[in-house]
Amino acid sequence: MNHLSSHNPLIVACQQRRVRLAQIIQAKSGSGVVILSTAEEKARNRDSDFPYRHDSDFFYLTGFDEPGTTLVMLIQKTGFESHLFCRPKDLEREIWDGYRLGPEAAPEILHLDAAYSNSDLGKKLPEFLANQAAIYVRLASNAQVDHQIRDWMSQVRQQARGGTNAPEVFHDIESLIHEMRLFKGPGEIETMRQAAAISAEAHIRAMRSCKPGKREYQLEAELLYEFRYRGAQSVAYNSIVAAGANACVLHHRAGSVELLDGDLCLIDAGCELNGYASDITRTFPINGRYSASQRALYDITLAAQEAAVAETRPGKTFIDPHHAAVRVLTQGLLDEKLIKLSDVGSLDNAIELGAYKRFYMHRTSHWLGMDVHDVGSYRESSINQQSDQEKPWRVLKKDMVLTIEPGLYIRPADDIPKVFWNIGIRIEDDAVVTDQGCELISRGVPVDPLEIEAIVRS
Repeated sequence: MNHLSSHNPLIVACQQRRVRLAQIIQAKSGSGVVILSTAEEKARNRDSDFPYRHDSDFFYLTGFDEPGTTLVMLIQKTGFESHLFCRPKDLEREIWDGYRLGPEAAPEILHLDAAYSNSDLGKKLPEFLANQAAIYVRLASNAQVDHQIRDWMSQVRQQARGGTNAPEVFHDIESLIHEMRLFKGPGEIETMRQAAAISAEAHIRAMRSCKPGKREYQLEAELLYEFRYRGAQSVAYNSIVAAGANACVLHHRAGSVELLDGDLCLIDAGCELNGYASDITRTFPINGRYSASQRALYDITLAAQEAAVAETRPGKTFIDPHHAAVRVLTQGLLDEKLIKLSDVGSLDNAIELGAYKRFYMHRTSHWLGMDVHDVGSYRESSINQQSDQEKPWRVLKKDMVLTIEPGLYIRPADDIPKVFWNIGIRIEDDAVVTDQGCELISRGVPVDPLEIEAIVRS
């Protein structure tokens, strides 16, 4: 963390987010205490941990990625304070595990009011909770945290005879932070644009290295090399490298399957850069030439994506791109007689009956941001409506970021022509909603089938 400075744009942005969160809470309940901890380290085996990854909500408000840390915000009607509990300086542990910022340096570097050793958390929290009206925490998400809060509340209640009151109301802090995270700032979008550019180069590298006889894991290695070589810290999710029939398995992990002449390879992979994800899928011919049946389904999928992109703009709802993609995919399936018109009667009936779901079983989009399936409600919040299913779909607005990823997956069956068996195709890009439409920030890797063939043959 010694790369941090008080002038770092990330730290400044985090301070501004805390101001916004305090204003939301002031408007909601007047005052309250926010308690938010980062992720814990997890042991992989006796002397090794899994690679550490901070909690996204915590990082969003602090820009701090050390484990063992808790943010506490004390919010009053007229202002607020930010307090951090972090690991103390320990020169011996730093020799083994690396630099620690420490509570002495944290306030200036992270723009905080105060910082303490994390060992003081149990002592200070009852003091902070005294005479506060509300607590903002993650509700029912961690048994250990629930136990801590019960203990702190018990200590405050024991002071009742002295005139001290304990908080009476608990609020879910996640719902507030996740609504904020749904809309990206300029710095966030620029980081995501850089992450998408790195991932696009990785996809191109994998395509260029592809040839019959290689293995799925070898293409995965090309992706990982490009991610790290270009500065990404990690994958945003486990890379999908699926050859042949494996492309019909939506979350197939790269294995030892051989890449065969005449088959397709589907790669769904993206890096994480400075805490933000990218998510790209391309499907390409292993020998550099789509067969007639592969090309037919590829063109249908690409046309479906284009229709979805056209519907990704302010004023449209989250589900509109999906409906547009489904209509194009279903018409294509009818044209190729994978859905028989005699069975469904019409395109509208086929959609109404869900006949396409045999070949396309997932949504066209999901939010993208600090997490690959990012936070934020997909439906509008609405008073007097009892369930999410009754709420209208979220209206798209500027600075939302989502994926657009239609696909077709044709498994062997008696009623399916063999030329289509085991063809799995998905095309996925990352879209930033703009004033008039959307910007596809992942098109550093092409989707045009002729361009893809040229890259593979190169």
